[in-house]
Amino acid sequence: MDYTQLGRTGLKVSRLCLGTMNFGPVTSEDDSFAIMDHAHELGINFFDTANVYGWKKGEGITENIIGRWFAQGGGRREKTVIATKLYGDMGDWPNDGRLSALNIRRAADASLKRMQTDYIDLYQAHHVDRSTPFEEFWEAMDILKQQGKILYVGSSNFAGWHIAKAQEAAARRNSLGLVSEQSHYNLIVRAPELEVIPAAEDYGLGLIPWSPLAGGLLGGILRKIDKGRSASENMVKELDKHRDKIEQYEAFCDELGEDPANVGLAWLLHQRVVTAPIIGPRTLDQLDGTTRALEIKLDDKALARLDEIFPGFKTAPEEYAW
Repeated sequence: MDYTQLGRTGLKVSRLCLGTMNFGPVTSEDDSFAIMDHAHELGINFFDTANVYGWKKGEGITENIIGRWFAQGGGRREKTVIATKLYGDMGDWPNDGRLSALNIRRAADASLKRMQTDYIDLYQAHHVDRSTPFEEFWEAMDILKQQGKILYVGSSNFAGWHIAKAQEAAARRNSLGLVSEQSHYNLIVRAPELEVIPAAEDYGLGLIPWSPLAGGLLGGILRKIDKGRSASENMVKELDKHRDKIEQYEAFCDELGEDPANVGLAWLLHQRVVTAPIIGPRTLDQLDGTTRALEIKLDDKALARLDEIFPGFKTAPEEYAW
């Protein structure tokens, strides 16, 4: 396993981040335990979750699964850099969600209890809260740091200017500020290249791409459908929208002699400021397959070909001005 620093911090994390969103709704608890144990065997030390995962309001199903896994001991907690998120509603009362100081305090305590740990390595805002000023956000996060409940703070789904506002507000408090941004980024969705990635680079944030395979479109979808595997109605619509590009992509992956899923992950690992794409394996076999991405080296010619198939963006304003 390869490791890198998380943004400008001294924290070392694996180049692949284990996403746990499937734990509970899709993957059983026993299988989830097996996947997390095997992730450690592979050297993956970076796990990502959220208080809303499990998708039953207020239950924190996935965090509870992780907590019961930690409770088995064996160094499981100590070997894991655990990242969780808050923002989504965990109840029906007015302050049961978002980023008010009140919810930050309650949500952190609830996540700690569910995960049976006394600290969170990376505490992330799952979305920007336009109704909460960053001064309030940082005061609440700084208190959690002082209490030893969290170590680092990250964002998710922030625009570039949100990152800038957050960092400037943190600087006024002499706080470390954000150390990471979790964005929807892959070969198909390249909008972060306009402003999010330049902002992350300038402020020293590590980028953690979610949905690195575009919900499966970059995972060899054509060959799977050709073999008779079913796809959701939404997936079929997305495939129809991008079919020409996907056909070219899978043909190019065949030329490389590599699985499309691994090429998609490898491309992200070649992009600046990317710390670790989030992989969301449902089975042990899927987890094992992803490690090949770490070994794939894409030369300039291959990267240029991928840009031809899936055109990206120049940094703003050059993308739309001189």
